[in-house]
Amino acid sequence: MTVRTEAAPAAATDASYRALLLVTLVPAVLLLAAVVRLPWAGDLGMHAAVVERLRADLPHPGHPLVDADVPSPYYSPWMVVLALLAAATGASAPAVLHLAALAGLVAFGTGVRAFVRTLTGRRAAVPLALLCVLFLYGTRLFAWSGVPGLTSLALTAAYPSTLALGLALHLWALTRRAVAERWRMARFLGLGLLLALVLLVHQFTGAVAALGVVSVLLGARPLPTRAVWLRVGAGALLAGAVLAAWPYYPFTALFGADGLEAIHRSLYRHLLPKFCLVSLGVVALCARWRRDPRDPLVLLFLLGTVVFAAGGLTGHWSWGRILPAVLLPAQLALAVEAAGRAGPSADAAGGIGRRAGPSADAPGGTGRRAGPLLVGATAAALLTGAYVQAGAVSYALPARAARIVRAHVPSIAPWPSFAWAARRVPAGETVMTDDYLALRMLPAYGPYTVAPAYPDVFLTDEQERRAVTRRYYAPSADRAQRLSALRAYGARWVLQRDGGPGLPPDDPALRRAARGPGGLMLLEVKR
Repeated sequence: MTVRTEAAPAAATDASYRALLLVTLVPAVLLLAAVVRLPWAGDLGMHAAVVERLRADLPHPGHPLVDADVPSPYYSPWMVVLALLAAATGASAPAVLHLAALAGLVAFGTGVRAFVRTLTGRRAAVPLALLCVLFLYGTRLFAWSGVPGLTSLALTAAYPSTLALGLALHLWALTRRAVAERWRMARFLGLGLLLALVLLVHQFTGAVAALGVVSVLLGARPLPTRAVWLRVGAGALLAGAVLAAWPYYPFTALFGADGLEAIHRSLYRHLLPKFCLVSLGVVALCARWRRDPRDPLVLLFLLGTVVFAAGGLTGHWSWGRILPAVLLPAQLALAVEAAGRAGPSADAAGGIGRRAGPSADAPGGTGRRAGPLLVGATAAALLTGAYVQAGAVSYALPARAARIVRAHVPSIAPWPSFAWAARRVPAGETVMTDDYLALRMLPAYGPYTVAPAYPDVFLTDEQERRAVTRRYYAPSADRAQRLSALRAYGARWVLQRDGGPGLPPDDPALRRAARGPGGLMLLEVKR
């Protein structure tokens, strides 16, 4: 006689869950190694410059990249905290950015866990969600701040956008709890403060956070009562008051700001190869929509898609920064649906605020026969995404081994250091340069540049600064025009390539100061 038991399936499920945790540990270790190494690329120089300006003059830091007394949206509460930490400890801006990277990753990881746990009680959902968010993109490498792929996070962990996204996920989780448990007014005011903080830390991610809050509220089962809506309104009013009172820049001036479109045009290019794997998450969203047309993930995906599409149709390319509101719900939906087919719940709750009936935790949520197919397709998509982003391994390796990896798989190489030039240029002095990397990295060490590396809505003479820089390096410019360009914004130093356009190094107005890699020269302008 055969005795049937549940012990063997349960043991197999436990083993699968432990294996899933071990798999998730691999990218976690890579990201922690990236925190230690902190690859210098992209906007890291900008954020280091922000710390330096705030540390030098906390009440009136001025523009972070050029010598101009104007406000800047980069001066957020988080950067103020980092600057105070740097001032108190004497640590350099790059040093405190290591801590910022660690804080950002912790906020992001715990935020994913908190929000997913409000959607389902399946214990496999959290590690699956982390894997989906890290790897479920496309067959073409894509990295952008605020979009938490593995490669992107490895490069942008120290950016304010990473912390803001983690806080946004916590905000969504807390909002779901607040509505389901009918929190009192004081706690809703706290949620309003948290929303304001996200908006100030990173404005684009703040827009994603706001759409998420709207989706959570409209997707609540049952809908919030009138009393809850009044508390929500009070929290929103407090958030608006905090934004209006922030002293470092006028938040409302960012609405309708010009000059940010060209830099975001690439967000609308090559969409299929960059995000084709997300289509599997869209299938999961469709399954959730059939069960509940007001599912918060479905609502967030629809709202995000509408904004993203509107930006593409109207030429407002900066609206493409709403992209996480499109990607995250699809990625999380796939994780929750796949986890619902993979094992038992961690508890009996099965998420917060869910109505009775089929759910992601119900055995028949996506169909019994479709379960193994969904799990297999998810595994295949994650393996494909991991292969595409395999170059992120290089951020955890010594320089020689990293070069070998980057020679065989697509990756984004860290930029060279400009410490050799910064050692000669005192903090607060201005450098004339048109070098792409120098514009983005020199201000991290304390100097200014004549023209900013990035468009800025508050810098009224931005175009004049760019014109002056072009005039200095124009091949047709004569000596008088170049000297005039140096005087226009008080440039005391010049960074240019040997043999390139600009005043010759032996010009009587210049003095050779240092030579760097790639033929770069630092020249001092004689007084």
